[in-house]
Amino acid sequence: MSSKKGAYENAASDTDFRKKYDRAEYAQKAADREAKEKEESKLRYEAKIAGKKYYAPLTGDEVLTQARASRLDVSSNVGKVVLMPAGAATGKRGRGAGFYCADCDLTFKDNLQWVEHENSMQHLRAIGQTGEVKRATVEEVHDRIRLLWERMEEERKGDVKTLGERLEVRREEEEREREQRREKRRELVEKKKREREEEAKVKKEYGEDVRIEGEHDEDDMMASMGITGFGSSKK
Repeated sequence: MSSKKGAYENAASDTDFRKKYDRAEYAQKAADREAKEKEESKLRYEAKIAGKKYYAPLTGDEVLTQARASRLDVSSNVGKVVLMPAGAATGKRGRGAGFYCADCDLTFKDNLQWVEHENSMQHLRAIGQTGEVKRATVEEVHDRIRLLWERMEEERKGDVKTLGERLEVRREEEEREREQRREKRRELVEKKKREREEEAKVKKEYGEDVRIEGEHDEDDMMASMGITGFGSSKK
């Protein structure tokens, strides 16, 4: 009986295409995960007995809490339709419809809850911050106040205009509005002029008996109502 050969003349079987897994490695990962979950459950229970809220323990790699570099975007999805998978989370745990925190794997149904979570100790621990803020020195406070004051002065100088400048801006706006009105009037006059020329051209080509669209609308309406005219009946 001949043995089965692969494409490169080597022995092959029906399951050789499948990925090979290291059973010992994955068994160790499962054991580590179970031990971590047991330890976390124990700490949560102890915190509950003591009447405290559980937070993930510090690892020593955390940094002091710092101000955000950008504002929280709570309006990017307003008016949009987001398709969610059938197995999406219905509670807070997991990704679902609402404001999702990828660091904590939680979903919140309104922006207030999401903002409160972003400022909570749970979220700060998840992103590697201690929740403690560095105490600023007197020199740093003075430098910060000076920087803000200089920025405010620059903005104020850019906004301040003299009376003459404001009047000039107002004159330019009024002149622009008048020019727009003149342009509209010119377009209306040109349109009426073209219509009259077209009517005159049609009448010249076909004679006075031709009916121009809209020319006899009033007469037709009076005739349909049985009105022949408003003149006197006296002879």
